[in-house]
Amino acid sequence: MSEIFTVSRDEIIQQIKISCQIPSVVEGILSRKIIARAAAEAGIIVSPEELQQTADSLRLINKLETAEATWSWLLKYNLSLDDFEELVYATVISSKLAQHLFAEQVESFFVEHQLNYSWVIMYEIVLDDEDLAMELFYALQEGESSFSNVAHQYIQDTELRRSGGYRGRLNRTELKPEISAAVFAATPPQILKPIVTSSGVHLIWVEEVIQPQLDEMLHQKILSDLFSFWLKQQLAQFSVELD
Repeated sequence: MSEIFTVSRDEIIQQIKISCQIPSVVEGILSRKIIARAAAEAGIIVSPEELQQTADSLRLINKLETAEATWSWLLKYNLSLDDFEELVYATVISSKLAQHLFAEQVESFFVEHQLNYSWVIMYEIVLDDEDLAMELFYALQEGESSFSNVAHQYIQDTELRRSGGYRGRLNRTELKPEISAAVFAATPPQILKPIVTSSGVHLIWVEEVIQPQLDEMLHQKILSDLFSFWLKQQLAQFSVELD
């Protein structure tokens, strides 16, 4: 039988302090206050049906398919049923406030920042020698070799070499600016002229550029991003005194 330790609330608070988590906890508390005030000022009301739907979604996300699983989860996180209801309410009110503030701005924001939501499927070889990179580039253009063969010959990383230099599905933020500009201006499938950066000389094969569609998933992401930025702006306007 395992030994039982008793942990007090004071010890929990002390652990939060020495783990340097006080700022993030305080930010969370202040965020809730800001959201609650803004929602009240906007006259936002939460219906029982919305609470039930969100509660069901939270149970589904956390795989709480039975009452026993739900109670075990509550016990694990030291939550009462009232705490869970408060969590559900906070989730709903945040979502409704985000909709209230930014739902009508999503489409125009998407149009204005559409390039940020494009993706590229690409392969890459990074070399140290620019002359060699140019030589390989012309060989690839002339069909004298394949990108896969060049990758297997010049990539040192085992896994990357095995995948032929496949970098996956990337967006602009995951690429250096000079590479991003060239990649998203490509007409796939296309081998790009070697690009020199601080990391080396990049030989890149652009397989596909995926243009974004404002589907429900992207709509929700943009809405969430706009709301998060707004909340950060609100947080920056307040200072906090610990009681």
